[in-house]
Amino acid sequence: MSEDRILSAEPDGEDLVIELSLRPRFLREYIGQTKVKQNLEISLEAARKRKEPVDHVLLFGPPGLGKTTLANIIANEMGAGIKTTSGPVVEKSGDLAAILTNLEPGDIFFIDEIHRLPAQIEEVLYSAMEDFKLDIIIGQGPSARTVKIDLPRFTLVGATTRAGLLTAPLRSRFGIVHRLDFYDVASLTIIIKRSAEILGIAIDESGATEIARRSRGTPRIANRLLHRVRDYTEVKHDGSITVAIAKEALQMLEVDDYGLDEIDRKLLSAIIERFGGGPVGVAAIASSIAEDRGTIEDLYEPYLIQIGFLQRTPRGRVASRLAYEHLKYPLSKMKPQNQLF
Repeated sequence: MSEDRILSAEPDGEDLVIELSLRPRFLREYIGQTKVKQNLEISLEAARKRKEPVDHVLLFGPPGLGKTTLANIIANEMGAGIKTTSGPVVEKSGDLAAILTNLEPGDIFFIDEIHRLPAQIEEVLYSAMEDFKLDIIIGQGPSARTVKIDLPRFTLVGATTRAGLLTAPLRSRFGIVHRLDFYDVASLTIIIKRSAEILGIAIDESGATEIARRSRGTPRIANRLLHRVRDYTEVKHDGSITVAIAKEALQMLEVDDYGLDEIDRKLLSAIIERFGGGPVGVAAIASSIAEDRGTIEDLYEPYLIQIGFLQRTPRGRVASRLAYEHLKYPLSKMKPQNQLF
């Protein structure tokens, strides 16, 4: 279900092509995430002054907020090369050894979805991160021996949407840890106007703000909606995006004023109608809407919680008063114990 979802923060093939042309290359071009940006500027400048690689960096937060972009910015700011992989791809210690031994001094090694690294790969990574040495076992049985290979000093940048799934030993080896939060409307408006300028799309301030309001605080979704609205205005109008045209296009795409789509509304309606507004466990919600539990936890819940439509309690998920009002359910249907939410 989530694969075809226009508001999914997971990248599709078109997104990856578009993002390459829209990604900022340096911190001065990076919009939003002010605290992360300020702290990274200090860390990078200090490393440059010492003429050393920057400490290992862990970036975590919901998908689509710019973790991969920041990894590439770190490489550009340090004047270093970057090698990229993802946790599920590295299946054998030999795969990791091949990448690490081909790094140049100061290179950035970026691992996306680092929480999905197999346990045996993590153990190889520990000595590489701490001592810049690679322990390789040669042979089997009684004749097996360990060979240590020196590695160049490098920076590991790890990205994850599930920081809680990282093991404590791996997390402790990152010197710099930053959480990326959802963007505010003002920052997304600037991002949309910048993207429109690069792509040659005519858009006014109010049109950009309207798209930003419905982008779920996520730049990847903002850029995707910008393209869909552009398609609409080129077919139905003169190619320029105004607030009225943006509203028309987004209404056709079933993206409402809060940035919710049919799946979000279906999830909230299921909690209200089938489970009396909650509390209800995420497994029950997943079963009722025929969706994967992990997808709900990673893609749907963070934003619904952020805007106050959903509450996560020790007993389960609860639909809030805002959700009832937005979906036009009578507040009299709310359980007394849920009135606080």
